[in-house]
Amino acid sequence: MADQYAQSGEEDRPTETPAIRWDEPPEGPVLVLLDQTRLPAEEVELVCTDAPALVEAIRSLAVRGAPLLGIAGAYGVALAAARGFDVDDAAESLAGARPTAVNLGVGVGRARSAYRAELARSGDVEQAAAAALSAARALHKEDAEASARMAERGLALLDELLSGGAHRILTHCNTGALVSGGEGTAFAVALSAHRAGRLRRLWVDETRPLLQGARLTAYEAARNGMAYSLLTDNAAGSLFAAGEVDAVLIGADRIAADGSVANKVGSYPLAVLARYHHVPFIVVAPLTTVDPATPDGASIEVEQRPGFEVTEVVAPQVPVAGAEPGGGIPVAPLGTQAYNPAFDVTPPELVTAIVTEEGVVSPVTAEALAELCARARSVTQSW
Repeated sequence: MADQYAQSGEEDRPTETPAIRWDEPPEGPVLVLLDQTRLPAEEVELVCTDAPALVEAIRSLAVRGAPLLGIAGAYGVALAAARGFDVDDAAESLAGARPTAVNLGVGVGRARSAYRAELARSGDVEQAAAAALSAARALHKEDAEASARMAERGLALLDELLSGGAHRILTHCNTGALVSGGEGTAFAVALSAHRAGRLRRLWVDETRPLLQGARLTAYEAARNGMAYSLLTDNAAGSLFAAGEVDAVLIGADRIAADGSVANKVGSYPLAVLARYHHVPFIVVAPLTTVDPATPDGASIEVEQRPGFEVTEVVAPQVPVAGAEPGGGIPVAPLGTQAYNPAFDVTPPELVTAIVTEEGVVSPVTAEALAELCARARSVTQSW
């Protein structure tokens, strides 16, 4: 079950409401999410008391973004364990909620493995549930730390690639604190540039059809006092042509073994534009987003979203003139068929660099990516 939980009225500083948190009220443990479908109109939290509620929150994009989905998946397994539900059933439904985002399955698997290991060791379901929660909390902490390291490495790369010291960055979709245990991936790099006085302008793609850029990235940029401008996705070409973009920064939902990058649909055209205009195209993502089991871009399963997201302007969960709360305003003739992939895939030859918490891969090749992953594993194992 999920229901509305709380609302914040703080509008003049960066959000105090975390994107995700574990809570233990008297009636039992819950997972509390900042409902991103309600932003920027209002900050409302959604309470999930079981895995099906979390699956629905994931599918409806109330919670979204590859790193955060991994955290949510881990907490979802812990929630099922703590409330006495079937952990394997919960894990399977959670892992399949959004097929493109590899972090979701990684987070689910990590918490389920911790649960199973402790159950095999002690035979105590309560201790096993505690182990799953500990694994989720550890993943949450690690993602926050990874975010900080990616921001540092990403800013250093920008300073290396660009001259002048005042960067004009174009970004797509939302990659900030709303998708992370920390301050994000690509957005965290732009935020670091802002704090260092080296961000001249953040260009924010609307990110159609669900406007994650307009609703969420602009929301985060405004609350952090960043210089930003919003543009429709199809205006990006004219911006490049005018020489107004110094670098493109995006996140990723899955990076294949060959360096192909699946990200929010609209990313691939930006990569083509960037290559033509000799602008760096940089992907910022934690190593949990790299999937060695996916050999190349053609092997990435791309989620297809409902057609009504394209044929209707979906109103937020607050009254809008001409629409019911949560309903949509038709913008196409009744019965129009829509093509609505959630992601597209950018081949590695169009990617200038992949920035991770453990290092930067440039040029992007399967060998360089595998070497970075192996090096990161060896460091982790040495601990």
